Amino acid sequence: MPDSTMNDAAVNPAKTPPRAAKKPSSVTHHGITVADDYAWLRDPKYPMVDDPEILAHLEAENAWFEAAIAGQKDRIDALFTEMRARIKEADTSVPQKDGDYLYWIEFEDGAEYKKWWRRPVAGADDGTADELILDEVALAEGKDYFRLGAISVSNDGTKLAYSIDDNGSERFTARVKDLASGEHLPDVIPGTLSSLVWAAGDTCLVYSLANEQWRTDNARLHRLGTPLADDVELYHEDDEGFRVGTTLSANEKWLIVSASDHETSEVRLIPAADPLAEPLLVKPRAKGVEYEVDEREGVLYVLANDTHENFRLATAPLEAPGEWTTLIEGTDAFYLTGFDLFRDFFVVEGRQAGLDTIEVRYYDDPDRVEPIAFPEESYSAGLGDNPEWAMDRLRVGYQSMVSPATTYDYHVAERRLEVLKVQEVPSGYDPDLYATERLHIAARDGTAIPVSIMYRKDRASPGPLHLYGYGAYGIAIPPGFSTTRLSLVDRGFAYAIAHIRGGDDLGRAWYKGGKLERRVNTFTDFVDVAKGLVARGYTERGRISISGGSAGGELMGAVVNSDPDLWGAVVAHVPFVDVLATMLDASLPLTPGEWPEWGNPIEDRAAFELIRSYSPYDNVREQAYPPMLVTAGLNDPRVTYWEPAKWVARLREKKTDDNVLLLKTNMGAGHGGKSGRFESLRETAEEYGFILWQMGL
Repeated sequence: MPDSTMNDAAVNPAKTPPRAAKKPSSVTHHGITVADDYAWLRDPKYPMVDDPEILAHLEAENAWFEAAIAGQKDRIDALFTEMRARIKEADTSVPQKDGDYLYWIEFEDGAEYKKWWRRPVAGADDGTADELILDEVALAEGKDYFRLGAISVSNDGTKLAYSIDDNGSERFTARVKDLASGEHLPDVIPGTLSSLVWAAGDTCLVYSLANEQWRTDNARLHRLGTPLADDVELYHEDDEGFRVGTTLSANEKWLIVSASDHETSEVRLIPAADPLAEPLLVKPRAKGVEYEVDEREGVLYVLANDTHENFRLATAPLEAPGEWTTLIEGTDAFYLTGFDLFRDFFVVEGRQAGLDTIEVRYYDDPDRVEPIAFPEESYSAGLGDNPEWAMDRLRVGYQSMVSPATTYDYHVAERRLEVLKVQEVPSGYDPDLYATERLHIAARDGTAIPVSIMYRKDRASPGPLHLYGYGAYGIAIPPGFSTTRLSLVDRGFAYAIAHIRGGDDLGRAWYKGGKLERRVNTFTDFVDVAKGLVARGYTERGRISISGGSAGGELMGAVVNSDPDLWGAVVAHVPFVDVLATMLDASLPLTPGEWPEWGNPIEDRAAFELIRSYSPYDNVREQAYPPMLVTAGLNDPRVTYWEPAKWVARLREKKTDDNVLLLKTNMGAGHGGKSGRFESLRETAEEYGFILWQMGL
């Protein structure tokens, strides 16, 4: 017999579901003691993970996963083949002019990664003038994981700065390449987590380092050719909950250094030509006030939520940057999400009734509003790459649940959209076979929750349905196009997106309606949408598969605890499920910055009790659970690997059913899973294979 402290799976991984050892542990806050028998799964040396017992348990879970899906290999291979057939393997983006060059990216046949190209605007179109400036394929060769972070061509076009992560830890190493010679400069900056911004006549780079807690609390200046030890810290943030980032103003005159958490921000401006000049503070931070800034001809344009939660656009003189005068009022009807300045006009983006809106406006007549019209009732649209100051046409992206991604040029003077490219589906796609709807389903408190849904017109109802949700951080889930989704829809599924509170799909109030003390609305909205879809005849209880990742994985954990019999299969990617323990640990990378989102249970007993009441890990109980596939990344700095590992361990201990429960940990990747367009596609094929298997389809 194995010792009680050993993992059963280590004895016979092919036949025995892994059982993590139980080692009594507890913490006490506000006079309340919380037991955690699986706390030992966190390696105390994290981010290094080398504890043999922990690694043995994760490997045992991986072995159990492989053994369990072995019988589904043909199904998964078939799904992967059809998903890959929908991707145009040799593909290129539409070139965009930036200065003296046209830039584009290209995938070659069979390539996992991109190549970045350019040619002079005056160059030949026969390919002889084409210049390969960055080859991701070559950079990724021999690596199990590869991700390009920042990429930035110097203003004079002679140098390229870029950063890469080769283990999923999201600590990027920055390099600089001389584009004339193709050689790399000796400058190497490890540990970055930021953009790379050129300054001082392309002699310097501005960047941010991730500190030991994976927090960017700085903006630093590196002068090319000098030791890193000589780099200058332009700004340091003392609040451990704030993060620092730097961008360049649209006219390229200013470094814009921003510090923010999830509810408050503060901006400083530094002349790009003189980055060691004294920073100009636009306006001191005030709790709950978020703002963004850009500049044109001595006038600051400020997007701020100080007078309305859906933001206003204001102006201020550079000499008095904190004196804001409203240009566009904030309203309940229009959620102002962003703006872009150009030489002759500016563009405002937002959402009305949850749908994307793009408006062209003019400096000399701000009341003149020219919205860009789109053809469908439900869609996703936004500005694309528009790098130049003097633009007469705008690159715009568009898609819907049934319309493939389309790249437009919008000719501003003519108010005309020109189609440049429509996403090609090589294996064939006929949009006339599919329908999409925008529904509204009442939540239990009477709030109407928008739902985007697509299905084949020949689908029999009620049938199987896949429901996706996220609902956190004010991140909207747009009703966009997906070729992989067709693998479910073509097998009779309807595919629905629940635009639940916690996202900002319907504005800032929608976001606030699913955070802090209202967090539970996110979970009940999702359940009520599922029940509403059953009531309307789209599906039936137990025939609903669901998925979500990260904070959406928290959603998965909450709804399997509350309504396990609704779901036929559940996929939780890198799920944030150990909410209470994570929010109690200020040493973790994200925790202090997350308190405005979830509450601070260290200082606030009410926040402690609320989080404890819904935290998925803390609410696992003895009941039947649906079939579940859970993923994790060993190097994930966002949702640490032990959260899903602990959750699965407690589920194995408590659940009373024989349904499949699988944990797959990517041992060489992070939050986003495997890198590369086909490797990540195979993981989607595994997810869909699991759903079809467990739904009996």
